[in-house]
Amino acid sequence: MTGNAGNDGNSLAETSGVSPARDLSVVTFNDVGLVPAIIQDHENGRVLMMGWMNEEALTRTQQSGRVWFWSRSRGEYWRKGDTSGHRQYVRGIEYDCDGDTLLIQVKQVGAACHTGARSCFDNRTLEAVTDHDEPNLG
Repeated sequence: MTGNAGNDGNSLAETSGVSPARDLSVVTFNDVGLVPAIIQDHENGRVLMMGWMNEEALTRTQQSGRVWFWSRSRGEYWRKGDTSGHRQYVRGIEYDCDGDTLLIQVKQVGAACHTGARSCFDNRTLEAVTDHDEPNLG
């Protein structure tokens, strides 16, 4: 995969020491041809949003250096920032151990969320037990 798409002169291989995959056979698309793409701020690691990509959206992202998605509701491609001006510039693309989820590091310009928030995950929490001690299984 194309790491930085020429944005800062460093390829993914140069920055991580790992050679990027050359084809998309490493990516496992679901039964309707989509893969979730988690968008992460490359400067601080904050998760900004999640969107869906099909093979064409991923290829467009790799080749353009800007993030493209497939809109399930509208049935069309959309490039982040074309209407809002809040663009995402690719800094790296990784896939998980199963190849069924993408992690795309970006330089975020403006808000990532359609609500105008920096992240789609700002101030939205569910209650959960956060005790980090392991339970007594004995």
